[in-house]
Amino acid sequence: MGQNGFSAVGSLFSGRLLVQNMKSIVFICLLLMSSPLLAEMALEGARVQGGLLTGRVAPGSRVEVDGESVRVSAEGVFLMAFGRDHPAQSRLRAVHPDGSVESRVLDVERREYQIQRIDGLAKRKVTPEKRDLTRIRKENAMVKAARKRDDPRSDFLSGWIWPVTGPISGVYGSQRVLNGKPRRPHFGVDIAAPVGTPARAPADGIVTLAHPGMFFSGATLIVDHGHNLSSSFLHLDEILVKVGDRVHRGEVIARVGKSGRVTGAHLDWRMNYHAARIDPQLLVPPMDAQTHD
Repeated sequence: MGQNGFSAVGSLFSGRLLVQNMKSIVFICLLLMSSPLLAEMALEGARVQGGLLTGRVAPGSRVEVDGESVRVSAEGVFLMAFGRDHPAQSRLRAVHPDGSVESRVLDVERREYQIQRIDGLAKRKVTPEKRDLTRIRKENAMVKAARKRDDPRSDFLSGWIWPVTGPISGVYGSQRVLNGKPRRPHFGVDIAAPVGTPARAPADGIVTLAHPGMFFSGATLIVDHGHNLSSSFLHLDEILVKVGDRVHRGEVIARVGKSGRVTGAHLDWRMNYHAARIDPQLLVPPMDAQTHD
């Protein structure tokens, strides 16, 4: 075969190789487009003790946090939280619809907590009498039941606002010393405001508890935001909604009071995700940037 023949064969071979390479490139592109790597797990939130993360994965994925399965919405949204004393790391594992597995180890920032001393409380509110214990146990059971709701609503995606604005008089995680006696840490944020100040829903949700007067927390309201994430509002003067009501972010749901174990009027806002108690301040914008109509 002459030189021209070799050139023709070479050109033909090169053409076929080019076509084959193009097919390979197209195949790889299609593979990447269908791969979870392009829709890999996305996380938003503070990776710190008291923090709440909102995660996103491909719809149909399964997610485990520290070996426990968590709810994933039809849109691929899930939550994970770090309690007050969460260890230094948390393990996250997602199994995508195609069977591929994505694992991460998250570092959780450790916090230093304040010591807060509060004096002037009624002695019985710090050290309950025997006759109070039955009532306290009954009310604790009611709160526990109200926090059991776990359904696929993703109301928390409405975003977060402060329920009231005012001076911060107590912070999450602080070790409480009441009338000189060490007590449990404080798991909420206290916002000082006059009695009767409107308290608004910080995010969309459904009311799961509306109690007119508990021993420690006074008039108490709990709103569930979906996926077993809830807000509790303590020491209220008046509750303006009832169990089963659907509320929307910014809607007035109660009025600030000084009921229960308090020394003055304020709103104690607490949040729970399953057993983890989380810091509401990590979810909201700076207070001075918030306005209400």
